[in-house]
Amino acid sequence: MELVIKHFDELSTEELFQIYKLRVSVFVVEQNCPYQEVDDADKKACHVYLKDETGMQAYLRVLPENTTFKEPSIGRVIAVKRRCGLGSKILSAGIQVAKERFGAKSIVIEAQVYARELYEKAGFVQSSSEFLEDGIPHIKMTLQL
Repeated sequence: MELVIKHFDELSTEELFQIYKLRVSVFVVEQNCPYQEVDDADKKACHVYLKDETGMQAYLRVLPENTTFKEPSIGRVIAVKRRCGLGSKILSAGIQVAKERFGAKSIVIEAQVYARELYEKAGFVQSSSEFLEDGIPHIKMTLQL
């Protein structure tokens, strides 16, 4: 499995297409949640993904401070195959990217409630009450580095 880390400006057209195809298939189609999945934050993001010979297997984006939150943040976390460690692996890579590329002292995420355990295992702590985002229960979580 190969780890790829690229800023938006470094992505090829094919890479960007694969990222958007994966994100829309999960966050819009699978979760039956019509919303503007592609946004301007993508242009500021480092896009991190794991790929093998069959294609992209896990993905997330890391945003610099003052993009979505005051602190650097991680979002759009996806593993194609679930419950096999890819989510933890891509999250660990995203945390490293936030520290190395954006000098993160803390990282904020808005996690879907069902995935809380994944983030807690990485050291994130719930920092808000539950709220609905696009009709899906979320919580804000913070990792202090």
